[in-house]
Amino acid sequence: MAATMNLILLQDVEDLGLAGESVHVSPGYGRNYLIPRGLAAPASAVALRQIEAQKEKIEAKRKADLEAAQALAAKIAEMPVEIQMQASDDDHLFGSVTERVVSEAYAEKGIKIEYQRIRMDKHIRSLGEYTINIKLHQDVIAAGKIVIVRA
Repeated sequence: MAATMNLILLQDVEDLGLAGESVHVSPGYGRNYLIPRGLAAPASAVALRQIEAQKEKIEAKRKADLEAAQALAAKIAEMPVEIQMQASDDDHLFGSVTERVVSEAYAEKGIKIEYQRIRMDKHIRSLGEYTINIKLHQDVIAAGKIVIVRA
């Protein structure tokens, strides 16, 4: 049986839990990642009181984050992004379009998206139009349209 440590989340952590929840994680994950980044604190009465005092602020932040993600999703849905790539005569790319390339293309349009949030089944290797998913929030996934054209 692996050892675990009991922590209280101070902020929402994707794939782990929401702020205020008590979670059991491996000691290394808690000690080296969650606690130093201020995402969690060791479970104690003091930490519980601290979370209770901030409950309203946490809820307001959660709601604001959701609304911002929904607004960004709408903006992404109505704005196709064009990416220029070198290609052969039969439309195969020299290289491929990865999550990082898509992230940089959106950044040029003024939309900052972390490349880790972009979901692609596989890297794009030919010219054409593609739809990609971007996970902006745990409840919001935007469908972005990208067009790969010959440079």
